[in-house]
Amino acid sequence: MSRSIHFGVTLPQIKRTWDEARAAAIAFEAAGFDSAWVCDHLYGVPMPTLPILEGWTELAAVAAVTERIQLGSLVTPPFFRNPAVLAKQIATIDAVAGGGRVIAGLGAGWFEAEFQGYGCDFPPLGARMKALEEEIQILKALWTEERATFEGEHFRVKDAICEPKPERVPRILIGGGGEKVLMGIVARHADVWNNLAVFQAQLESKIAAVRRRCEDEGRDPATLEIAQQCVVVVAEDEAAAATSLEKAKKIYGGHMGGALEEHGIWGHPEAVIDKIGRHVELGCTSFMIEFFGRDTTAPARLFAEKVMPAFRS
Repeated sequence: MSRSIHFGVTLPQIKRTWDEARAAAIAFEAAGFDSAWVCDHLYGVPMPTLPILEGWTELAAVAAVTERIQLGSLVTPPFFRNPAVLAKQIATIDAVAGGGRVIAGLGAGWFEAEFQGYGCDFPPLGARMKALEEEIQILKALWTEERATFEGEHFRVKDAICEPKPERVPRILIGGGGEKVLMGIVARHADVWNNLAVFQAQLESKIAAVRRRCEDEGRDPATLEIAQQCVVVVAEDEAAAATSLEKAKKIYGGHMGGALEEHGIWGHPEAVIDKIGRHVELGCTSFMIEFFGRDTTAPARLFAEKVMPAFRS
């Protein structure tokens, strides 16, 4: 199954105003990006004191000021919200957006401080994985059944009604690198698997692992879309790109910064095209991009003008 290359972009959210987020969303859509994403955190990352716009609220507002671009979260964990209430929220955002534009990006969660601070449960990882799978089952039931009933270890609903339903069942994206449990959930439920930026250097082995899990579950691996979450540093020429890369390495630190230089996507447009091409050769067909820079619309515009056409027929 051949796929066109999908380019998503993250919206301004941490230490950014709604005016900045709205302007960026409109600009990204006009530039031709396929999707726009928020992180689902209640605290700024990596410091809880950083101001951050709540993700699904931001997406609801962006849905009202855009027309085409798909909208999703990277990623929503269980225990922040009752899954049935989340299903209703997503259905409502879908109604605001129109055109079936919402993607439900889901994961297990990791930033314990925000769970504790907001009084949300944060059980061990195994329990969070179980809760994630229960959450997905509830979401799909609310979006497809007249009345949904589910009794799980962590969540339950009884004769729950979700009207209006989404125009079409939202696609499910699951993000994470766990090869045993999480990838099993991916194989059973996801339309898209998103490899986290921290595992970008391991993309080839991670793709092989998720494909094996699909085969274990009796699923054709070709039916699963492969996405890479990534920082992109792009500039007009090699010297400017190298300067921006050095700044990015200081901000992202030794581990992520080094991985960005060695395995990430950076450089002048031709170099970026080459690096994206290497990811595509491994089987990646979607990119969830965080552009480096205070004003991310500038590198996004350069990317749209000089990189994206290489992957569009």
